[in-house]
Amino acid sequence: YGLTVAELTRALQAANVVQHAGAVVEHDAISKVDAGHFLADRDDVASTVVSARGGKPVFLEDVARVSAGPDQPTSYVWMGTGPGAATRDLPELAHAPAVTIAVSKKPGENAIDVADHVIRRIEQLKGLYIPQGVEATVTRNYGVTANDKAKKLIEKLLFATASVVLLVVLAMGRREAVVVGAAVIVTLAATLFASWAWGFTINRVSLFALIFSIGILVDDAIVVVENIHRHMRLGGGSLSEIIPSAVDEVGGPTILATFTVIAALLPMAFVSGLMGPYMSPIPINSSMGMLISLAVALVFTPWLSRKLLGAHAPANEEGESPRLRGLFERFLRPFLGDEPARKRRHRLYFGVLAAIVLAVGLTVVRLVVLKMLPFDNKSEFQIVVNLPEGTPLERTARVLNELSHEVEKIPEVSDYQAYAGTAAPINFNGLVRQYYLRESPELGDLQVNLVEKSERSRRSHDIALAARPALAAIGKKYDASVQVVEVPPGPPVLAPLVAEVYGSRYEDQRRVAAEVRKLFDRTPDIVDVDDSLEAPATRFVLEVDRQKAALLEVSQEAIVQTVATALGGNDATYVHSGRERYPIPVRLELPIAAKSDLNPTLALDVRVGDGTAVPISELVTVRKTTWDAAIYHKDLLPVAYVMGDMAGPLDSPLYGMFSMVSRISEDPPGGTPITQHFVSQPDDPSELAMKWDGEWQITYETFRDMGLAYSVGLVLIYLLVVAQFGSYALPLIIMAPIPLTIIGVMPGHALLGAQFTATSMIGMIALAGIIVRNSILLVDFIDMELRAGRGLEDAVLRAGTIRAKPIALTALAAMIGAFFILDDPIFNGLAISLIFGILVSTVLTLLVIPVLYYAYLKRRPAPFARQEA
Repeated sequence: YGLTVAELTRALQAANVVQHAGAVVEHDAISKVDAGHFLADRDDVASTVVSARGGKPVFLEDVARVSAGPDQPTSYVWMGTGPGAATRDLPELAHAPAVTIAVSKKPGENAIDVADHVIRRIEQLKGLYIPQGVEATVTRNYGVTANDKAKKLIEKLLFATASVVLLVVLAMGRREAVVVGAAVIVTLAATLFASWAWGFTINRVSLFALIFSIGILVDDAIVVVENIHRHMRLGGGSLSEIIPSAVDEVGGPTILATFTVIAALLPMAFVSGLMGPYMSPIPINSSMGMLISLAVALVFTPWLSRKLLGAHAPANEEGESPRLRGLFERFLRPFLGDEPARKRRHRLYFGVLAAIVLAVGLTVVRLVVLKMLPFDNKSEFQIVVNLPEGTPLERTARVLNELSHEVEKIPEVSDYQAYAGTAAPINFNGLVRQYYLRESPELGDLQVNLVEKSERSRRSHDIALAARPALAAIGKKYDASVQVVEVPPGPPVLAPLVAEVYGSRYEDQRRVAAEVRKLFDRTPDIVDVDDSLEAPATRFVLEVDRQKAALLEVSQEAIVQTVATALGGNDATYVHSGRERYPIPVRLELPIAAKSDLNPTLALDVRVGDGTAVPISELVTVRKTTWDAAIYHKDLLPVAYVMGDMAGPLDSPLYGMFSMVSRISEDPPGGTPITQHFVSQPDDPSELAMKWDGEWQITYETFRDMGLAYSVGLVLIYLLVVAQFGSYALPLIIMAPIPLTIIGVMPGHALLGAQFTATSMIGMIALAGIIVRNSILLVDFIDMELRAGRGLEDAVLRAGTIRAKPIALTALAAMIGAFFILDDPIFNGLAISLIFGILVSTVLTLLVIPVLYYAYLKRRPAPFARQEA
């Protein structure tokens, strides 16, 4: 008929003329009052009259296919269930179309209450706004997760408290246990109030801080009650006379020991980066708890002891246990004395030093693996799919379809949601990896939900490892990058392994990044390799012959609008049916099949000056090229990323990274020497360089800050001991057990097959303050015995004999508190450090500290000069 796209558009617009002055709007629908006309339904559109060649009128349906239907989809979302669906009472769904609604809580609100209210509101909406046949399924409820974890941790807190009280029952008696138990309850209640006042909420980390603190919060009360108990067994007066002297005897060392623990823990609150706020409840809650426990031990505990404790018959007038005395005579006496004993002391020192070196060497031989944080046992993981740029949406959906069929074979899967061309609702990974911005036809997500942890034997990490090979094989078949992404237990990163390539020319960056990716692919145990380089995508550029178009009196705008309408569609006008809330657009475009080739578009006509029509192909030149690739920037510098993960026996990205570091140094990628940076970006932006990022960066910053906190804690402990004892040399003896903790910590991790993580480091830092307490008690009692006129050897032996019991009790209390978090996948490193570190260092402290202090006093011409002064 000789019609052009522009003429069809004008005809539709002319047919939809509304006399606005004579029209009213009622209930979002337009009512015709007088001569105004508008398109009311599909038939009106089809019967729109268009003037064809020669002025002959034709209907629109003669030159176009007019049909009602949705827009061309830009995304597909569906849901399916797996073998574990029955455990959650989910209906069996096989690729059911879905819409996901994500609800987030505001800061300070209770996630459990928010989730319960949302679920209750959904139930109210069923049958009203949610029609029959539409299933509303809760696929992810972090409120339930938070509630379950909180209940479990509160149970552990109660069990830990009861276990410590039982320990005191066995060691001292029921009344003493009641005093200690009451002191623990009062301390915990006051600590919880202080935590609330500080602004902390009840969450997993704050509850772990309380459980971790149980062992050290009870120490002050145990020391005070045990000394009152010992003085009662010695006799010599009423409780009113015994308690002040007993508390005074251990008051100074107890105050000093409490502040040494605080000095070790509190600097951790100043750790920078993402890890600082995450772990800050541990040092802050523990420090507040220690101050409160000290006040309770010196005020509440003596008062309650006066009320509850009765008179005890003395065991012996010296207050020593014959068994302990015999034990110390056997093991400690050989190191006390002149020449033969001196040689034994030297052998003891060298033996301890060798044990420390061997313990550290376990990390070198990889019997102890270093990692930022171990994998948690979550009830979900994510499968991220990246196909080459330009991949149609339908192909992405096909890949996700095959992946979902593979996921359905996993016994622990309860359900999954597939997202093709759009992003899954934001989760923890999305904070840094920005998954919520993924909207393109070649991108896809699978959100996989597992049954509850109590109903499966495998951890989520093991399930993800087992699923990865089959999923990767499907991705390889479609030339797609398939990444199995787990929810990180700590601060998220772009990827566990990230190589950032910098340089003055982006082409050089792309070339080096491609070579680095090949190195990632060749390195054993590195999986989920991907990069930020876009695949070449074909692009057709239509260049208008301006001279010819001008001669024919055709504007470039007409050509552009015709091509845009044909390929992208143009909403020429709207249908106002009166039954729809919003007007329905009438879109002009080529059929979907015709868009796969450029020729149908080039065959479209445009009207020239003399009224004839000329095909667009006569006015343009087609040039085939590629799309310009996106250029990523970091801190204003252009960068190319190469990403990967580690999934081998070591399961720590650090080892995969350092294996590639040496290979890049020996054999530069592409033969071009490249400088490697580990801490910051290259100073010279024109330098071809690479920086390692990802989990390495977080690990470095966290351990650097924790190391600084550890150093500051040691300095503060040293200054506190100097202030107490008035000596610069004596604090070195008191702090000598701190390195001894390594002898227990590293072999403990190796024995249990655990990784040394950031939480393990927290345990080591706490050990510095805990173990110094024992040294202070021993040294202070030796000084007290010397002031009483006893000989040096006898004073050392008595100190070990008498102080062994409170030292053992406080050590066991701390180990019991740590035992209840041993099964947690994240904080078990903290538990292992405390249990094995306290066990080994306490035993060695009872031997090494008396020997060191004996040798120190033996060398002094006037051993008691300091005490007399």
